Amino acid sequence: MDAGKALSSVRILGVRVDDVTMAETLDLFQAWITEGETHQVVTVNPEFVMRAQQDAGFRVTLEEADLAVPDGAGLLWASRLLGHRLRERVAGSDLLPLAAELSAAHGYRIFLLGAAPGVAERTAELLTQRYPKAVFAGTYAGSPAISDEEEIVERIRAARPDLLFVAYGAPKQDLWIRRNAARLEVPVCMGVGGAFDFVAGVARRAPLWMRRAGLEWLHRLIQEPWRWRRMLALPRFAGAVLWSACGRAR
Repeated sequence: MDAGKALSSVRILGVRVDDVTMAETLDLFQAWITEGETHQVVTVNPEFVMRAQQDAGFRVTLEEADLAVPDGAGLLWASRLLGHRLRERVAGSDLLPLAAELSAAHGYRIFLLGAAPGVAERTAELLTQRYPKAVFAGTYAGSPAISDEEEIVERIRAARPDLLFVAYGAPKQDLWIRRNAARLEVPVCMGVGGAFDFVAGVARRAPLWMRRAGLEWLHRLIQEPWRWRRMLALPRFAGAVLWSACGRAR
């Protein structure tokens, strides 16, 4: 995909979602790495959309991101209902190993930031086993606390990565990137939520058939029942989308 070409986007409850495929996203990563300037990527899902209704800082972060990929089957459903179909789900958990494959092919340097102590290191180790030529410039658990930012930024700058993946969970990871993007000098910066945990085996991702059926949320709720309060965003999202679609029809 041409990095200079304007992205086609849709609005779902006021939140921008870019209509990109996985292949186009990876093409953009390569183009941005060649250019060298910093870009922020956000992985929008229904929880993001509902949080943005109440959190102005998070809403601005999503709006000003260079790329807002559709990470959630609910967004594809909503886009069809609202008459602006998104072509494909682009999940951050899928992008991480594909980025390691790109690194192995082109020598791109990757930095993994976040998750529990030892998880980023284990993630890099397992991805290197899968893609032996992948280059991991650094790993660090760190913290999303503002007081720790200076030390973390210096650590990342010293490693000179081309791709930075941050696993502090939303919205902390996305706000962290936005606050520090100008100082990082990393072409591609993306929050990836629980992606490190999935690769490292700390958490089990839903089987492929559940992902294809749009039931990944159910698998995660079964695995982590304490998330039920956060999952309430899903029926609220569905109701808000249906109300919006009815309003358009009227």
